[in-house]
Amino acid sequence: MMYRQKNFGVFQQPLWVAVFALTAAVVWGWAYPLIKLGFEEFRITQEMTGSKMLFAGIRFCISGIIILLMARKMGKSFAVGKKDGWWYILLFSLFNTTLHYLFFYIGLSHAEGSRSAILNSLSVFSVVILACIFFKSDKMTMNKIVGCVLGFAGIMALNLGGKDSGQFTFYGDGFIILNALCGATASLMTRGLSKRTDVFVGTGYSLAIGGALLIIPGLLIGGYLPNISWLGIVYLLLLIVISTTGFGLYNKLLSCNPVGKVAIYNSLIPVVGAVTSCLCLGETFYWKYIVAGTLAALGIYVINRGKK
Repeated sequence: MMYRQKNFGVFQQPLWVAVFALTAAVVWGWAYPLIKLGFEEFRITQEMTGSKMLFAGIRFCISGIIILLMARKMGKSFAVGKKDGWWYILLFSLFNTTLHYLFFYIGLSHAEGSRSAILNSLSVFSVVILACIFFKSDKMTMNKIVGCVLGFAGIMALNLGGKDSGQFTFYGDGFIILNALCGATASLMTRGLSKRTDVFVGTGYSLAIGGALLIIPGLLIGGYLPNISWLGIVYLLLLIVISTTGFGLYNKLLSCNPVGKVAIYNSLIPVVGAVTSCLCLGETFYWKYIVAGTLAALGIYVINRGKK
């Protein structure tokens, strides 16, 4: 029996789609410096893979539990339809949380926050293009082509400067790119998730299960938190809020709107991530960040121009 979604209401109104999508993008941009600061406060070093998995797993598992408790309070249905429902949720959990953030946390510990934000944005325009291939409701238009070109131009602008942009490393840049591909895959899978369960509940499942699948192996390979302090706990709580807010809004929007229309707002994540990393971590701010932000904003405007 197929799960049937209820009326989406406000989540399909253009103004609120923009507000919610921008909110998700901005809070996700703040994750870059907060993770770096969390590593520093908990004294998790580059070679401590198990500890990175534990740190990430705690964040997402708690976030998932909070979303599930909120869903229960709102009277959401926890039913899972279709024979492959739970298998689909498990697969979604792996791409949306476990693999996604395993690559992200390891990559971020080997690269600057601003550079990681830039590379991670590769998933944004990939989603817009892939959605047009896999979903009939997402049609390729000239607006999308121009918007994607502007977005990719923004990414290229952020990478100009040779030495300023750093050098490619497998554990840094390579893992961030793998993380971006996992994120793009999860975005495409969200539509299928909405056909099997309430997407808010499904998001909670994916974060809780995906977080547990980070915690368990993290502990098995010797992961631990070397230094627990109040400031470290504050950073962790802020990251939990980011996950709960970002995934809750973003996945709901993906389930009831054309994927490309929602995903394009994530082009602002690298700009927010780069700026906040410079402010919070003392990384150098370059003029190219302003150019990239302008191009990303133009890309969003062009892709959504004329939509009602």
